[in-house]
Amino acid sequence: MPFFLRLVALLAALVFATGALAADPEYYDILYKTRMNPEDGVAEVSITLKGRELPDELTLHIDKDRHLNFEGGKSLEFVGNKVVWHPKGKTSSIRYDFVIDEKKSRGRYDSRITDKWAILRSDKMIPPISARAPKNLHSRATLEIDAPDKWNALTPYVKDEKGIFQLKDPGRRFIRPKGWMIAGHIGSRQDIIDGTDVVISAPRDENIRRQDTLAFLSWTLPELKKVFPQFPQKLLIVMAGDPMWRGGLSGTRSLFMHADRPLISGNRTSSLLHELVHVATGIRGDKESDWIVEGLAEYYSLKTLRRTGGISERRYQEALEDLANWGSKSPNLLVKRSSGPVTARATVVLHEIDTAIQQSSNGKSSLDDVAKALASERGEVTLKKFRALAEKEAGAPLPQLERTFLEGKKKP
Repeated sequence: MPFFLRLVALLAALVFATGALAADPEYYDILYKTRMNPEDGVAEVSITLKGRELPDELTLHIDKDRHLNFEGGKSLEFVGNKVVWHPKGKTSSIRYDFVIDEKKSRGRYDSRITDKWAILRSDKMIPPISARAPKNLHSRATLEIDAPDKWNALTPYVKDEKGIFQLKDPGRRFIRPKGWMIAGHIGSRQDIIDGTDVVISAPRDENIRRQDTLAFLSWTLPELKKVFPQFPQKLLIVMAGDPMWRGGLSGTRSLFMHADRPLISGNRTSSLLHELVHVATGIRGDKESDWIVEGLAEYYSLKTLRRTGGISERRYQEALEDLANWGSKSPNLLVKRSSGPVTARATVVLHEIDTAIQQSSNGKSSLDDVAKALASERGEVTLKKFRALAEKEAGAPLPQLERTFLEGKKKP
């Protein structure tokens, strides 16, 4: 074969191979449907797949005390705390019951249903699901909530004209609902704050400061978004009083806050801003790095109040002194769970790291750059990763990140 013809054949083969590699994605639909049943205290859940091609296998990582009564015929296989689903044909469905009520420590609920309302996390109701499917197979997903008459429902997702939530999770081939949801006789306040659609919602018969919370966010959220520009475009804040958990709990594009928590605490921090930082960063610590996650949330709750004029410089310094005194009770930061005095010391250490970065870089960098980088990557954070980012911004080693200092064994 002449050289020219061989060249044409080679180019044609390369074009064909490139086209095959870049094949258009194939889509199938996931229809999540839940029926709230206050009388039995459960949500009746169904998951239906529709498409020309479906995943080969889906594994649901369930809580055996809360995910009950599975139905799906021979397509389901039960292995310990896993339910393995083998979809067949162009349409395949399963159903189960989800027990809504759940108590945290101290006997308070982080998930609750009454005859008037329900508050829970959709990513607890729909458990983590791992999918085995061709790489070009992607999902489109919706969530339909069937509730008692005159109940309304809200999630951190947009509703279509039929009241069905359109689920979005960029970068994920298999989509499931995530974040807090509230349903029932509820009252809400909504506003667009610095490009984010913010909704404050709570049971209608409770004394909730919805408008106060929106006003507070109108001057703090824009400042927070300067550090975390990838903050979600939609935010749902669910609030309720007793017997719900007396604190804050973050979720995807959402959070829960107890109605009695002040917007600014007596120690000049803010539980609401603390949880918003968790929403913004989306990070989690490994077995010794939870202090970074919780410390950043507490530090930026305090820092945001200072930057926006919510507290004075004197009050800011007093708050750091109080946290330092509290943190001295738990000098070791390298523990699995950070709370109380551990988080207090972590906040002060992060303040010292922030100051060191600014001084070492002649004001060109700060902890903001480190936090922004972590939030852009999300996922798990480790001490090694955090130290590499911080010392890159500082342009020098940071003794505050030596293990012996973090363990409380020596001063920097």
